[in-house]
Amino acid sequence: MENLFDRARSILTDAACVEVFTGAGMSADSGIATYRDAQTGIWENVDPVAMASISAWRSDPEPMFAWYLWRAQLVQQAEPNAGHRAIAAAHGVTVTTQNIDNLHERAGSEGVVHLHGSLFSFRCADCETPYDGDIALPATPVESITPPECPVCGGLVRPGVVWFGEVLPNDEWTEAERRMSTADALLIVGTSGVVYPAAGLPQLAHARGIPIVEVTPQPTDLSPLATVVVTATAAQALPRILAGRITSDSAPAGA
Repeated sequence: MENLFDRARSILTDAACVEVFTGAGMSADSGIATYRDAQTGIWENVDPVAMASISAWRSDPEPMFAWYLWRAQLVQQAEPNAGHRAIAAAHGVTVTTQNIDNLHERAGSEGVVHLHGSLFSFRCADCETPYDGDIALPATPVESITPPECPVCGGLVRPGVVWFGEVLPNDEWTEAERRMSTADALLIVGTSGVVYPAAGLPQLAHARGIPIVEVTPQPTDLSPLATVVVTATAAQALPRILAGRITSDSAPAGA
């Protein structure tokens, strides 16, 4: 195992520019519940997929809005883990994430590309206008919350996340492709590699022949692409393998 950590550290230290591609496992050490685990009590018999489509929103938006606001409340209570902080402290590192929890930003990362949006941004479901009004997060789970109306067109304000069947945001996708096409090394953390089209991005880096380091507790569909697979969680591995890119002035607390 130590040899794998050493190899990963060497790859990531020698690269001029490292792109980090993260998924749900990135936040597991922060105690973030998975998509399905986000159910509690009143939602225990609800299929999460039914809470993640525009057709479901059009049919019955109030329960969906309540569910997403409760998820946002749970995420807001979590803290970035040592892995988030190590990425934020590393020089010459950019981040593309499938996560919607904003923990990369809270750790200090800038310019994060969010392929699937954010729990903490909202927009009109009809005209797409961003909504910056105050939205209170429930202290306890509730069955239904009426979304506010868009001040521009009167449509209902929805969570700023990408639902199943929706197209990924064009600007973010274009930037993610650019990063995969220009990075000198790729670090994959906590993604199963089964959710497309996002899972196809590492293929761009692999096709260029750049070294790829994967951090994952268990093998994934992306593991065959990796030069080195480090079997560990984000918090366990990232402070160690990114150590060569972290100066004493920028080192995260506890690193």
